[in-house]
Amino acid sequence: MHRRNFLLASAASAVSTAILAEDRRKSSTTAPVVVSSSTTVKARVIVIGGGMAGTTVAKYLRLWGDGIEVTLVERMPTYTSNIMSSLVLTGQRTLSSLTYKYDTLRSKYGVTTVFGDVVAVDPVNAKVTLADKTVLTADRIVMAPGITFDEVPGLGTSNRMPHAWTAGPQTTLLAGQLSTMRAGGVAILTIPKTPYRCPPGPYERACLVADWLKVKKPGSKLIVLDANPDIVTEKDNFTSAFLGLHGSVIEYHNNAEVLSVDPVGMNLYTAGGGTFHGDVVNMIPRQRAGGLIAATGLNNATDGRFAGVNVLSYASTVAGASKVHIIGDSSATTQPKAGHVANQEAKVCADALSRILAGGSPDAAPVTNSACFSTITSTKASWLHAMFQYDPVTGTMLAVPAATGASVGWDSDSFEDMGEWFSALMADTFA
Repeated sequence: MHRRNFLLASAASAVSTAILAEDRRKSSTTAPVVVSSSTTVKARVIVIGGGMAGTTVAKYLRLWGDGIEVTLVERMPTYTSNIMSSLVLTGQRTLSSLTYKYDTLRSKYGVTTVFGDVVAVDPVNAKVTLADKTVLTADRIVMAPGITFDEVPGLGTSNRMPHAWTAGPQTTLLAGQLSTMRAGGVAILTIPKTPYRCPPGPYERACLVADWLKVKKPGSKLIVLDANPDIVTEKDNFTSAFLGLHGSVIEYHNNAEVLSVDPVGMNLYTAGGGTFHGDVVNMIPRQRAGGLIAATGLNNATDGRFAGVNVLSYASTVAGASKVHIIGDSSATTQPKAGHVANQEAKVCADALSRILAGGSPDAAPVTNSACFSTITSTKASWLHAMFQYDPVTGTMLAVPAATGASVGWDSDSFEDMGEWFSALMADTFA
């Protein structure tokens, strides 16, 4: 298999021409994939975080690396996908249908899994310390700790305004709150300032919930408080959906950053002095890199919120930390923070590390792609796709205009394609 073709095509095999040419897609998805047969350990890599980025890089380091021993450190024994989790709110999916194990990673690819909390990372000596005092050493460390949330003044530990932006108990909690909300009630959804995980996500959730409210809670309203000046992605589709299709339900406010909340009174106080009251509040806070990034001193980008990286290998740009590579939502790049992008970044990183640890250099012109589907109703979706290529002048991944675009409107075929895309992406990561 030609590795570059695989980097371009593997996670998008079900999207067909939405991302890649058909001939390249076919050649990439039919070629056999074999784990390196080397029994000699030539290098060791520790991967921190078993989400879309961490799991993918662990798998592909074993596929592409000659004699690379990989240890994945993850807090939980299973992973629940954030992708598609808004469908749990409307009862169209269950959390169990979005839950994945690491069994195949161990049995098929030979990755060692360690379940526990990482309390410290030594970026200079490539050491990782766990909460139980275990110290792991390696030649390289890949960090994929995802995101963490800013504290919301007034919220404290209250669970009355769940974010449900990390799939799990909060998803179940929000689903229950919506289910018991009175007909004619008011739900509120907040959208944080960019950058945040999955740019279309809050807007598609608003559309999906609005569609559900029409049927299940007639006469209800959904107030959308967007901290950004305008809709940040798929503007045409979401504007049309907000003002047209769901205009009788959605009330949209831009520049409406939430400054503080009162969970007892279920009130939100916004920039500009506006106060909003809801029966159900989906409070999605502003986001930053996983806490371990700041604790290790690697949060040197985006005003200290995310980690600066060299996108040829995703090595940290902090002086003395070149043995640490950061992928997924915690990294600061020109690519969106999304599960498909995390899968792609992981492959570029795995490819680069397999070359570096064999005495070579990273590919000088990596290419990544991303696909995204947005549920506009419970049965129809829109789509967005993009391709990014390394630009040596800026040292960033730039969108390729000819391979970047969005659907005009939404339809049931795209909703069906969304399911196939999701299955292919998760298989590429976990199977």
